[in-house]
Amino acid sequence: MTSRFGATECFVYIMLPGTTEFVTAGRFVLEPDRDGTPVGRFVYGKSYLSNHDAVPIDPLELKLATTTYQTTALKGVFGALRDAGPDYWGRRVIEKHAGLPQLGEIDYLLYAPDDRAGALGFGLGPKPPAPQRRFNRTLDLNKLIGIADAIIANEDVPDEPETGQVHDLMLVGTSMGGARPKAVVEDEDGLWIAKFNRPDDKWNYARVEHAMLELARACGIHTAQSRITTVGDRDVLLVKRFDRERTEKGYLRTRMMSGLTILRTEDTHQHRDRWSYVLLAEELRRISARPKEDAAELFRRMVFNALISNTDDHPRNHAAIAHDKDWKLSPAYDLTPSMPVSIERRDLAMTCGDLGRYANATNILSQCARFHLQREEAEAIIDGMEEQVKATWYETARREGVTDQDCAIIKSAFAYPGFRLDIQQA
Repeated sequence: MTSRFGATECFVYIMLPGTTEFVTAGRFVLEPDRDGTPVGRFVYGKSYLSNHDAVPIDPLELKLATTTYQTTALKGVFGALRDAGPDYWGRRVIEKHAGLPQLGEIDYLLYAPDDRAGALGFGLGPKPPAPQRRFNRTLDLNKLIGIADAIIANEDVPDEPETGQVHDLMLVGTSMGGARPKAVVEDEDGLWIAKFNRPDDKWNYARVEHAMLELARACGIHTAQSRITTVGDRDVLLVKRFDRERTEKGYLRTRMMSGLTILRTEDTHQHRDRWSYVLLAEELRRISARPKEDAAELFRRMVFNALISNTDDHPRNHAAIAHDKDWKLSPAYDLTPSMPVSIERRDLAMTCGDLGRYANATNILSQCARFHLQREEAEAIIDGMEEQVKATWYETARREGVTDQDCAIIKSAFAYPGFRLDIQQA
């Protein structure tokens, strides 16, 4: 069903573990209540509930049951469904191409490309249709590079759907503002997220983020695989999709939930009281098949983010995944330094200790028990990681192609003085 502004209901499809075909999981309806507040309702289909291989879309909020689930959070969209929707860049692409006077939240789900995150799909029919790829489609990496080279050289380019998409990615003739351009690309190794630099970047974000993923791995953190390629006249970061596995029959899809969904919160500052590493560790305990390991891994990521001044470590930059029926913490991704002016206090995006978001070693230690760590274990993690970051960040960055000029710009991000400031002086 649609309104004059777009869809008000859709069917939700899922690719079950070990399969490469969608099945219909249920129906989602989004309508305003009497005071205009968007209310979302979801119900599983009877045939899905009778499938012995069925898995819940969300093991806590949308358990397998005949219940009609209801929410007013996130504009009426259940977190696990919103996680399968487009990010900020994807929403801008949809707005540019959809041709509707006004888009509703279900429209973003319907218009998003089939290479969305996780294992869900959306459509208007009770049976899963063939994927629609009107725009924002998965790009062949070599073709992307070829079109981009032609655009930069001001040569004739083929009149194909991919051409317009590459124009958007290269920010040629678009007005997509501050969104960071990205696309899903494919090569012989599988699917990758291609993240493009922007013309107004203060340093080479692609190479710096790649270097941070390498540095995190050297610190014992499980990170997403990444590499750098050149598209047109700029470096592009390729991050391997950890929610896809290539097989002879097609791609297996891994279910995924963002930290935002796990925390049952929203991505606005009014809901920041739930943005917490401590709470995330406890919520992971409710769904993870290996809660102690995941809690310790989350602790290491929290320490690493503090040591590189990653103040963009919000809940959407954390996730849990399920290759089969069991959930676990996903590989780390979106690790980027920032350069706050203060040398005494820098805050993470999420609470990390008794003193809130303060990226300070003593503050981080204050809640180590909630991560299943003895104080001595936590201290050893912090000390070892601090030594590793101090000793190797520059070498790692230079090895991965970050210029000496860019290293000078980002130098103040690493192990800033306030990380070891006496808590009594803070």
